[in-house]
Amino acid sequence: MPLKKHSFNDDEEPIFDEAVIYKRGEYWQMRMWLAKEGKYARFSLKTRNKSTAIDKAKLHYHELKAKELAGKTYFSITTKIGVERYLEQRELEVGQAAGIVAGRYRTIKTHLEHWLNFIGRDVKLKELERTDCENYFLERTKGKKKLAVSSTTIANEQATINAMMKWLHKRNETYIDGFDFKKLPKTDKGEEANRRNTFTDAEVERIVKALDDYIKTAEKYLKGEGNVQKAVGGYYLGVSLISGLRREEQLQLRWTDIDNDLVAPDLFISSHAQPV
Repeated sequence: MPLKKHSFNDDEEPIFDEAVIYKRGEYWQMRMWLAKEGKYARFSLKTRNKSTAIDKAKLHYHELKAKELAGKTYFSITTKIGVERYLEQRELEVGQAAGIVAGRYRTIKTHLEHWLNFIGRDVKLKELERTDCENYFLERTKGKKKLAVSSTTIANEQATINAMMKWLHKRNETYIDGFDFKKLPKTDKGEEANRRNTFTDAEVERIVKALDDYIKTAEKYLKGEGNVQKAVGGYYLGVSLISGLRREEQLQLRWTDIDNDLVAPDLFISSHAQPV
């Protein structure tokens, strides 16, 4: 749309009849009306030289026009707002049949907080490029030699970040549907301190025996102080051992969900146990 203004003073200069540069203090600025979005795009040209300002303004003009022809918009929400909207959606899924558990929601929130610390909270989503997170691993592990962040942890964070970007992209809040993260190094290979290993067979046998003794001792006199809690606690740990369920998942179980026919009788559940 052509500029409505046709006369300009010394501190103003039209650009292609659709934009204008103007001076504020010592530095040149630019504004251009975006008809489809009903707003002015404004830029600080960061120069005191008028000729340089004109050259920079023309580059901004062509960039905005190219995006307009491609159907892209200029105005964008920030990364902080994008994260908030995504978390609002995921929170709605907590406890739903095809949703997530509360513990998973808290993990997602933590992952995205790390990302905001890395990328910045006031960055426009539509200014993000696929390569903007290629150094994410380096930044997350910087200065953490004593308390290392494992590759597995970073991989999980990156998966969460890209899941959010895909969600935002479907809603036209960003031009990319994910970041191209660098391949993670296998820094924790062979490092037991950085791994979450399963128990060995020998360890499982010792745990089973200890649980069995613990439960039987409590069941000898269930009316004794704390014995009911001990017995139920033993069963809880036993289900954890044979199922591999996470804490939040297991807390949703009921006794009716457990099929005793599928549980080895000599594992940890005694034949005379009664649901409490």
